[in-house]
Amino acid sequence: MVRAFEGVTPTLGEGAFVAETAAVIGDVVLGPGSSIWYGAVLRGDVAPIRIGARSNVQDLSMVHGTTGLSSTTLGEEVTVGHRVILHGCTIGDRVLVGMGSIVLDLAVIETDVVLGAGSLVTPRSRLESGWLYLGSPAKKVRRLNDGDRAMIREGWMAYVDLSARHR
Repeated sequence: MVRAFEGVTPTLGEGAFVAETAAVIGDVVLGPGSSIWYGAVLRGDVAPIRIGARSNVQDLSMVHGTTGLSSTTLGEEVTVGHRVILHGCTIGDRVLVGMGSIVLDLAVIETDVVLGAGSLVTPRSRLESGWLYLGSPAKKVRRLNDGDRAMIREGWMAYVDLSARHR
């Protein structure tokens, strides 16, 4: 479902996919080739949401912000795993947010980061580019290697392909 809120209608870039049971509401902009999957909610009612090109928000994830405090922005080629909560945060390009993770208000995840499944990024935290983070709260574990970078690339590319097959 894609619907307006108080006269503001979501904008879908060329080739963006929104699954039938997803909810994309209000001040939301989806970049070209992005995908929003079954049961995901992007609620741009109290703060803007911006999703970059070729990024995906997978099943049952929630994206929101806080009135007067924080919007949510995802860069390009971001993979947001199943059942993730993104609340008023900024995520750079080529980030993998593992399943079940929570990223809270005013947190920043820089480019080229892997956030492991079930991790918690606390308010106003900053995750530095080029690292793997795990845990609750999320802690820096090690530098990304070539295999990690390939996993990020393969992940977003698979969802661009899969979204075309779901149309």
